[in-house]
Parts: sequence; C-alpha cells; structure tokens
Amino acid sequence: MTHDVKDVGLHETTRSEVYCPYLQSRDSWEWPRFLVVRTVSEPLQVQEELQRLVARIDPEEPLNDLMTMNEIVDQQTSQTATQADLLSGLATLALVMAAVGIYGVMSYSVSQRSHEIGIRMALGAHGGNILSLILGRGARLSAAGVGIGITAAFAGTRLVSSLLFGISPFDPLTFATVALMLTVVALAACYIPARRAMRVDPMVALRYE
Repeated sequence: MTHDVKDVGLHETTRSEVYCPYLQSRDSWEWPRFLVVRTVSEPLQVQEELQRLVARIDPEEPLNDLMTMNEIVDQQTSQTATQADLLSGLATLALVMAAVGIYGVMSYSVSQRSHEIGIRMALGAHGGNILSLILGRGARLSAAGVGIGITAAFAGTRLVSSLLFGISPFDPLTFATVALMLTVVALAACYIPARRAMRVDPMVALRYE
C-alpha cells in the first residue's frame, strides 16, 4: 500500500519516500527523531505514561514538544486557512453584490418596457405570451453573462489553486451552483416587474412615460 507523503509542508511537490531503519541511515544522528503514538483515548492524557516509557528505555533521551496530529495539521495550515477564509468572505460579498446588481439592472430594464407591454396587451396579447417574451430575453442575457463569468472564473482559478486542498479549482458543482443562483435571480428580476406591469390597465400603461 502506498500513499503520498508531504513531510515538510502541504505546498511541497509530492515525492517518493523510502523508509529504512534509523541506525542504518547515513548521518542519522544529524536528523531530529520523532515518536508517533496512536491512542484510543485523549492523546495528551498518555503524556506522563509515554515519558515514563521513554525514560525507562533511555533516561537521557528528552521527550519534548508533544503535540497531537490535529495540532500539527492546524499549525501547518493556519496561514492558508486564514487566507482562504478571507477570500471566502470576499467572494460571498461579491456574489451578493452581483446578485443585487443583476436584479436591479434586469428589473429596471423590464420596468422600462411597461409602455410596450401595455401596447401588446391592448392589441390582445395574452399574459403567457408576454411572460415568455420577457423571460426569454432575460434568459438569453443571463446565459451570455454566465458564459462570460464562467470563462473569466476559469481563467482566474490559478490565483486560488494554492489555497485549495481536496477540491479541484475547476469544481463543477461550485460553478453550476453559482451559475444557477445568478440565473434564478435574473429571471426573478424579469418575472416580478413583468407581472406587475401586466396587472396595470392597458390604457394607463399606454400613457406611461
């Protein structure tokens, strides 16, 4: 059984490792020695017992810097985790601002067509036809915007790839979720003002400036 080893840091390139007896290693005395213990209870609860066992084998061998594996991982990833949290917060804020902006622009665009909607209704257009027209235009604009956004996101993945662990920079679920969310916002921005305009008396809509 083989596994990737990163014994210096998470950002190092994965390389092949060979494990051999400590005393057979060349210049082994120059390297620090580590003792790894698996416990079924809280790791730090066995600290005193572990020190007694080591002292029994070699009284002159100190046992320092006792840490759990979770503490070691946290120590290695603390800076990266902070950067990732900061970028996640900024990305969430940007997503909210994008959703609000899209809703505002699309809603304003549809409201500006109240005069057109009034004319169509006065000429006998059905509400379903008007909704299909407005939502179809909104869907085309949304598709164009999502396509441009996904292309730009793919181009920018190199900037955040070093902060990702266990997930690909091109995660399809993330891209699909964000694209679907913004599309739904855009269609809702078209649907709500269109429905509002359809409830207005066509004569009033015709006088709308």
